[in-house]
Amino acid sequence: MLRDTLRRVDPEIFSLLEQEDQRQRDKIRLIPSENYTSAAVLEALSSALSNKYSEGYPGKRYYEGQQFIDQIEQLCIARAKSLFGADHANVQPYSGSPANLAVYLAFCKPGDTIMGLGLPAGGHLTHGWNVSISGKYFTSVPYGVRKDTGRVDMDEVAELARKHKPRLLFCGGTAVSRTIDFPGFAQIAKEVGAILIADIAHISGLVAGGAHPSPVGHAEVVTSTTHKTLRGPRGGMILCNANHAQAIDKAVFPGLQGGPHNATVAALAVALKEAASEDFKRYAHQIVKNAKALADALLARGYDLVSGGTDNHLILIDLTNKGLPGKRVAQALDKAGLETNYNSVPFDPRKPFDPSGLRIGTPAVTSRGMIESDMEQIAAWMDRAIEAELRSDGQTLTQIAGEVRELLIRFPAPGL
Repeated sequence: MLRDTLRRVDPEIFSLLEQEDQRQRDKIRLIPSENYTSAAVLEALSSALSNKYSEGYPGKRYYEGQQFIDQIEQLCIARAKSLFGADHANVQPYSGSPANLAVYLAFCKPGDTIMGLGLPAGGHLTHGWNVSISGKYFTSVPYGVRKDTGRVDMDEVAELARKHKPRLLFCGGTAVSRTIDFPGFAQIAKEVGAILIADIAHISGLVAGGAHPSPVGHAEVVTSTTHKTLRGPRGGMILCNANHAQAIDKAVFPGLQGGPHNATVAALAVALKEAASEDFKRYAHQIVKNAKALADALLARGYDLVSGGTDNHLILIDLTNKGLPGKRVAQALDKAGLETNYNSVPFDPRKPFDPSGLRIGTPAVTSRGMIESDMEQIAAWMDRAIEAELRSDGQTLTQIAGEVRELLIRFPAPGL
């Protein structure tokens, strides 16, 4: 009914939305930060809750008419705390970056020292990289990965932390393919008097489903997006120990934001309910099985994987030995119906906008019901498409896209 109304009111936007729906149906989506939400999540997101302003927190609002909004947010908070085993949850951040910025506001003053995984090594912009506000307002000390293993160098983390005594120590990142050593980071943070922040934006669904160790109990604060592996709406969330609850809440509102996006909070509540199910646990573990199977299939075809493989949902490929840069490969794969993103690899000699690597993952294909045997076919298509691009063979790319569409008929896209 909503789409029928949109068709009449704005046929241009309606047409573009229809085309995007079809694009998501017709492509194998391998970007590790993307997924499919359920129809229930989408319905909550498109509800009349977008009409309501709700500055403040449940029971302490600055607008009237919150009788049902308060119940929705309280339900969302309770589900987040239960799912992750946290003392406190703030579900108002507009996304993951504002959630991280709220952490800085809660605990730091401009110029304070912070530590996080450097962006070229797989960290996130908001962990102190120099082009981000987190790198401009604070003294950032990045740590990296070992050149021989591609894994976080915990000895370097400890050495830098002892030397610089950071106020905050971040663990996690945006291109990390191995299990995060939360106990190891917690030990370092305790030794130097830092507050440990675990950014689990990428792996929160895996944590919720028991497919990755949880940072709760090790990190005093946990931040996350609410989409990616968690399969919720685009939004953010902060979990923390009880003693940090007041500081976190004040940092989110009124420190950084006005009224929460109520429709997003409701959609997140739905996603958190779904994430507490046995079906979600099976899905989370299947993501990892699929990623390992895809990594093995690529290794067998001579691809150089950073860290040699994966423990989670994400694979980072160094394409140097294939003779093509990441951007060109990503564009060729897109023509072949395989959606990826080009990405820097550790110690990359190329520039970030034209890097050596490709970042892929298995959340979206797993949501469509694919299993390990399907990963072999995806790897074969990727390899065939890259070989075609080396020959500038556009016809083969088009042919692969048709084969992809034919396969996907067996795997309907959730929510669409």
